[in-house]
This record gives sequence, C-alpha cells and structure tokens, in this order.
Amino acid sequence: MMRMTTMRRTGPMTPMFRTASLLMLMLALMLVPVGCSSKRITKVNVDQVAEGMSKKQVESILGPPTSLTTEDFVIMKKTTYVYRQGKDTVTIVFKDDKVQSKDSTLSD
Repeated sequence: MMRMTTMRRTGPMTPMFRTASLLMLMLALMLVPVGCSSKRITKVNVDQVAEGMSKKQVESILGPPTSLTTEDFVIMKKTTYVYRQGKDTVTIVFKDDKVQSKDSTLSD
C-alpha cells in the first residue's frame, strides 16, 4: 500500500503570497500621501509661507490651491491662490510669481 503525504512549504514565501503582499504594500504606500495631505492647511504650515517665496515653494508646503486667478498687467503679473478647508480660507497673493502677501482665517 502506498501512502500519500502532503508537503508543506515552511521556508520562504510562496510566489503567490509574495505577490499579494507586495500589492498590498504598494496600495498602502499610495494611500499614505492622500491621508497626510488632507490637513495641509494648518496655521503652522501657513506661517512657513514667507514673502518672496515662489509658487513651487508654497505648493510644497500647502499643496495645490483650491482655486487661483491670474491677472497679467503690462508691468507685472498678479496671481492669487485661495485654499479652502471647511470654514477656513487662506489667500496667498503673488506678484511676478513671488509671494507678496498672505491672509488667513485660521486660528491657533
């Protein structure tokens, strides 16, 4: 009489398990920035924005604006970034692509 035994793999991960694990890890890593970016409009972040900063520098701190307007005058270009989060609003005004002023309804 022949006896059949089932071999169990106890060593390294099986290819299917490894693939599933990598997919789950990639999905988790893709969701992390989304979760972190939802609360970028904070008083601390707005306080980091300083006069003379470029649009790129502002966006690296606050993210892309909720809305923007650009006015091209003969002698200068004025761009206004508006960030809205709930009841709070942050307005950043650029003159020739550099921060000229900022206004915020955020409280401590």
